[in-house]
Amino acid sequence: MTFTVAIAGRPNVGKSTLFNRLSGQQMALVSDEPGVTRDWREGEGKLFDLKFRVLDTAGLEDVRAKGGIAERTAVQTKRALAQTDVVLLVVDGRAGLMPDDRTIAWELRKTGKPIILVANKCEGTYLPEKFDETAALGFGDPVPVSATHAEGLRELYQALLPHLPEDYVMEPEAPKRKRKRAPKPLDKNAQAALAAGFELPVGEAISEEITEEEAEEEKQLLVAVVGRPNAGKSTLINQLIGEERLLTGPEPGLTRDAIPIAWNYHGRAVRLVDTAGLRRRARVTGKLEKMSGHETLRAIRLAHVVVLVVDANQPFDKQDLTIAHHVVEEGRCLVIAANKWDAVKDKRATIKLIDEKIEDSLAQVAGLPMVTISALKGVGLDELMKAVMKIYQTWNKRISTNQLNKWLGHMEDNHPPPIVANRRIKLRYMTQVKSRPPTFSLWVNKPVDLPESYKRFLTHGLRDTFGLQGVPIRWQMKKSENPYDDKGKRR
Repeated sequence: MTFTVAIAGRPNVGKSTLFNRLSGQQMALVSDEPGVTRDWREGEGKLFDLKFRVLDTAGLEDVRAKGGIAERTAVQTKRALAQTDVVLLVVDGRAGLMPDDRTIAWELRKTGKPIILVANKCEGTYLPEKFDETAALGFGDPVPVSATHAEGLRELYQALLPHLPEDYVMEPEAPKRKRKRAPKPLDKNAQAALAAGFELPVGEAISEEITEEEAEEEKQLLVAVVGRPNAGKSTLINQLIGEERLLTGPEPGLTRDAIPIAWNYHGRAVRLVDTAGLRRRARVTGKLEKMSGHETLRAIRLAHVVVLVVDANQPFDKQDLTIAHHVVEEGRCLVIAANKWDAVKDKRATIKLIDEKIEDSLAQVAGLPMVTISALKGVGLDELMKAVMKIYQTWNKRISTNQLNKWLGHMEDNHPPPIVANRRIKLRYMTQVKSRPPTFSLWVNKPVDLPESYKRFLTHGLRDTFGLQGVPIRWQMKKSENPYDDKGKRR
């Protein structure tokens, strides 16, 4: 049975630090600036042999505020608390009791949930002078911990045990089993190339070991939603999952952290990641915004598919193109979502403008999918997810070495490489070394002299022949060595 623990408290008491400690990962953004957390975050917590679902929530100190971000943040926190079995009320053991602590304690009592008082920042042998003040909240003796230094976790474990459901079973952690991928057999072309002295890429015929956790990760589609501030990223995710999971509003920069959300799309496990908006680097001055930007770039790096949300009324300014180029450089799939389409007056001219900018500025991913949507009204979302699934399949595509070399011979016969220094460049052999993104090794007698224009010619040919539109294609140029050494003996 799932056991859920929520972490609550005023800003700057270390809620996100405790969340990171329990989840065993640096998932939540941690900063000295108050009010960093706005959307609640979910993770898999572990405390010795106790496993549970842990939620990091925003503060409830402004719960009486009407309108604005504070009220909407409080609503989101209450939704998270409604799902929990027990609440960890975190206070600052050094600072003692604060008025906001009393306000939050009063609100938490209304939930009817069991509450464990946790006094954070209690490092070392001796407790802080103001530690005892926190007991006045009426939740019993506080549990002293230091989330930063991993102190007091045994006491927190003991405090959680009485709140476990009767049918909760603590199972000992099973050792991570490893599973071997079957070696990929070499086809006839690869065997012939190996016999002729070509050095095949590492991994062409070598088995790899993967853990079962990694195997499960491969089954989950990771989709990062990125874009400029106020482009409609959070609204889009809320519409996709069918609930107001993320904080939305007219204010730019509401999302500060990368928030992963588990979702199921027609039986397929998907993890959507809402990210902070990326502004031009010259305009980013605050430490928190810089940290948020780094988290967004990290989400792009870990994603399978990146949905770039652009404002259809101001499509593809310099920052949109900068984000798109970064996604392509990381080798991720990219789908363009032209949002707020319902507000566009001249739709034909806007589509033409977007297509021209994609063709001119993102030629390296020719055939990039673009979908017009209205996240607010839920229009075009089915087409968006179909485009996501299609480009993900393309990103994973593998082409046999036999097919590639037949194609390479045809390309060379119809359009041979140029002659350099009275010697013709010869294309010897080709194979796909990996997918995600599709990466190809090409053996050439003079790889340094092969013009970039000819590489682009081969890239376009690959896209057209094997249906690789819209995904990055990478090349590894290798020099074809003479299979005989200086003495004329076979290597």
